[in-house]
Amino acid sequence: MPTNPMSLDGHVIIVTGAGQGIGRRAAEMALDLGACVVGADVSESITGLVAADDPKAGRYMPVIGNVAEPEFATRLVDESVERFGRVNGLVNNAGIVRAAMIDKMSVETWQQVINVNLSGAFYVLQAVGRHLIERAKAGETHDGAIVNISSDAGRKGTIGQINYGAAKSGVLGLTMSAAREWARYGIRVNSVCFGVVNTPMTETIRGEKFRDGMLAQIPLKRWAETEETSPPICFLLSRAASYITGQHLSVNGGYHIGF
Repeated sequence: MPTNPMSLDGHVIIVTGAGQGIGRRAAEMALDLGACVVGADVSESITGLVAADDPKAGRYMPVIGNVAEPEFATRLVDESVERFGRVNGLVNNAGIVRAAMIDKMSVETWQQVINVNLSGAFYVLQAVGRHLIERAKAGETHDGAIVNISSDAGRKGTIGQINYGAAKSGVLGLTMSAAREWARYGIRVNSVCFGVVNTPMTETIRGEKFRDGMLAQIPLKRWAETEETSPPICFLLSRAASYITGQHLSVNGGYHIGF
């Protein structure tokens, strides 16, 4: 094990939803820890994640596309392998919010979130897993690590976002099933469940109408900042978590406490 067990030197990591928030922070920290990073997003903002004159620019590649399209997941892995030779890890983070109360939610609003947050997570998980399994069967030694980004909404339920809560609960199922199936190939699969993070996606519940009620449920009495989200993600990607798989790590200020 290296002197710094969280070193990602030599790793090639795909980060979906890398254009902003949690995904952007994860991509930046993975680069700082030595990884080659492929940032995927529907937004062109990922092209500016690393400046052209930054020494880390040679270890970063943006790929624009939509994880809700199955063929994009395949292309994402293929382009990563073409550029960097392999893939070691995945931060399965891409997600959207489309809020509505249950009785008022349209089929379109339901499906939009399921398509990205659950089906999209499955497509990319499957594509990366197939690559890692192929390498394992070829006898290559590697540190295959997948981190799925879930939410306390998938554990506690949520008001006005049944589509999001259902999708994030489904991501926990993806994590546990993939961990059981792929452990024999040395592939670790875990999830991180965030509470309320200070990002554009949580602007409504952090607003005046809901703020006091939400903070009253968080023992640490504050929101998570985006810079607090990347260390637990990178920990699970690293050799420091070499014996951890099939687990859900809560990073929520105590919003959800349980076994």
